[in-house]
Amino acid sequence: MAASDRVALGPLVGSIDQGTSSSRFLVFNAKTAELLSHHQVEIQQKFPKEGWVEQDPKEILKSVYECVERTCEKLQQLNIDITNIKAIGVSNQRETTVVWDKITGEPLYNAIVWLDLRTQSTVERLLKRIPGNNKSFFKFRTGLPLSTYFSAVKLRWLLDNVEEIRQAVDNGRAMFGTIDSWLIWCLTGGKNGGVHCTDVTNASRTMLFNIHSLDWDPELCQFFDIPMEILPKVRSSSEIYGLMKSGALTGVPISGCLGDQSAALVGQMCFQDGQAKNTYGTGCFLLCNTGQKGSVAIAGAVVRWLRDNLGIVKTSQEIEKLAAEAGTSYGCYFVPAFSGLYAPYWEPSARGIICGLTQFTNKKHIAFAALEAVCFQTREILDAMNKDCGIPLSQLQVDGGMTNNKVLMQLQSDILCIPVVKPSMPETTALGAAMAAGAAEGVGIWSLNPGDLTAVTCERFEPQINPEESEYRYARWKKAVMKSMGWETSEAPSNGDTSIFCSLPLGFFIMSSMVMLIGAKYVSGNDK
Repeated sequence: MAASDRVALGPLVGSIDQGTSSSRFLVFNAKTAELLSHHQVEIQQKFPKEGWVEQDPKEILKSVYECVERTCEKLQQLNIDITNIKAIGVSNQRETTVVWDKITGEPLYNAIVWLDLRTQSTVERLLKRIPGNNKSFFKFRTGLPLSTYFSAVKLRWLLDNVEEIRQAVDNGRAMFGTIDSWLIWCLTGGKNGGVHCTDVTNASRTMLFNIHSLDWDPELCQFFDIPMEILPKVRSSSEIYGLMKSGALTGVPISGCLGDQSAALVGQMCFQDGQAKNTYGTGCFLLCNTGQKGSVAIAGAVVRWLRDNLGIVKTSQEIEKLAAEAGTSYGCYFVPAFSGLYAPYWEPSARGIICGLTQFTNKKHIAFAALEAVCFQTREILDAMNKDCGIPLSQLQVDGGMTNNKVLMQLQSDILCIPVVKPSMPETTALGAAMAAGAAEGVGIWSLNPGDLTAVTCERFEPQINPEESEYRYARWKKAVMKSMGWETSEAPSNGDTSIFCSLPLGFFIMSSMVMLIGAKYVSGNDK
């Protein structure tokens, strides 16, 4: 194709969006934020034991390469010159933990996925070393409670249980990283000079990162008994880390990196204190630009469970239809604490319950209660966030696959008593990583000045019930939450199975923390 035949669009930015269920590569116009093309490849999850969730790091890397190549082919079919791609950003599933051999370039074990629960006994053992068994002991340094969720306990488990990893550490060959580190190291050369780094958003989810010094904390590393030499270098979220070393985009700088939910906050352009967004997808993540502080919470998901375990519906989309037909839960409340309650409760003994059932209750009411549960959980975290921030939220910006469910969006507005705003361009995670990459020093093709940002068209959901009814339903939900607690113990069952947890990869994970980190302007999320 002659150069004169190609479409002139100006500078473009690519975005690698590596999620729990798939990898994608998307290309945006740096001037208009228009999505030009993308490709997606699904990722397999492995469940070797109950409560264990793993992925193959090599499969993840291969999927990223495939997405990049296929997207470039699609652009060329559209007469778009791929040499106009001037930068690449990375967004990734957070907390998922990888250890690899820097000499061979091979992973030393499967990636332990963020929602994996095998480390419960590790957490309990570590708690015994903390005064008063206080799981919030490190909160001032990390913003996080001690939990199975974060990377440090996953890494501790690997060091305790995988001989190959212990030997690699002893021989000075081991490298640790979350998925962003693994990808950037491989894409910039791997064993032949790859860059071993992470950004502050991902580092802040490890429990090894000091949110005040903005670097790895030696005392935390000592507590977890993790050698600091295996950790990646902490960098800002918007700078040139290195160049692509293979494929169609060889030589293009990788210059943006944010954990997926942090990237979505940027993509939603929540640049002012008090702005917040909620992402409804595999997980449900609530993040707020709170200036200097924030809070973190986790709750359980229900829609997949209703489909895969109970068979109430064949597809997730049917939930909306059932809930709409019901129009109410008829006093039924669903607490999806499949693997315990997290913030604001941090109660691992809780388990999921459905209560308030009568002979009149049917699957439509349960479907409605499931959607309400998502909204009530968001309300709990938003209340805590408003209290911590002192800046009551005037509207909630939303994104993610479940925002196509209009019943859910209307319920969310009703339960929060504020408008819910959904952008017409749903790819905010990939967009945020692209914005960070394009704005990096040395690239400079994407302006983050508010006056230069493209206006976003939105769909708006306004509250349709009175606040008194909303408060009544919310109070009943909290009563149900109390009844879900104290259900389990950490003692191994008599059948020899040491796991008490459900193995399903479920989780509506509601996270709230400050994650606007462009260049050196990092403000940490601090759990309250």
